[in-house]
Amino acid sequence: MGRITKNKKLALVKLEKGKIHTLKEAASLVKEITFTKFDASVDIDVRLGVDPRKANQMVRGVVTLPHGTGKEVRVLALVTPDKEQEAKDDGADYVGLDEFVEKIKGGWTDIDVIITMPPVMGKVGALGRILGPRGLMPNPKSGTVTMEIGKAVAEVKAGKIDFKVDKFGIVHTSIGKVSFTPEKIVENATEFVNTLIKLKPSAAKGTYVKSIFVSSTMSPGIQVEPKSVSEK
Repeated sequence: MGRITKNKKLALVKLEKGKIHTLKEAASLVKEITFTKFDASVDIDVRLGVDPRKANQMVRGVVTLPHGTGKEVRVLALVTPDKEQEAKDDGADYVGLDEFVEKIKGGWTDIDVIITMPPVMGKVGALGRILGPRGLMPNPKSGTVTMEIGKAVAEVKAGKIDFKVDKFGIVHTSIGKVSFTPEKIVENATEFVNTLIKLKPSAAKGTYVKSIFVSSTMSPGIQVEPKSVSEK
């Protein structure tokens, strides 16, 4: 068994074993039990009462967090020349088409989001084997394949994220940074969970939101009472 570090001991002292916290409590506590020298991400894991193996119980969507994720998102816009200026004006970090397609074929994936348009999906689709495993493949459902390039870039830069339930029925995403105030963490978490609730499949039976945990990059998980998410 590995040795428990001094910081982990301090974190565990603040966590009462078996206690389920309100979202407000968890938002404050996650800041108290994080001792990293860098600005750690705050993550949320929501276990849903769905069977992801069934197509009618798949949960996937997008949400714009009120306060963003706190992370600088690197956006590549794969567009035709007439859309390049629009992408640049709204903050795309890289803009172009053929040169970047070739660059990706060569192994370059130093980006977080790719936004493209329907007319060039033939070229982008050929990159599926490289982009798919990295979660970078543009998808109309997530708003990353669109003719409104500028709007899509601006939304991603402002904190729009896409999410998908995994094979275990869990949806995981970052909802901010430890430097955020507890209030901002609460508001981002609430927006995310409420979006999940709106996406509840009609085929899902029983309890939909089974459990919620909040943690930072290197902290223990803090269990949250699902009902507290909607409390003001």
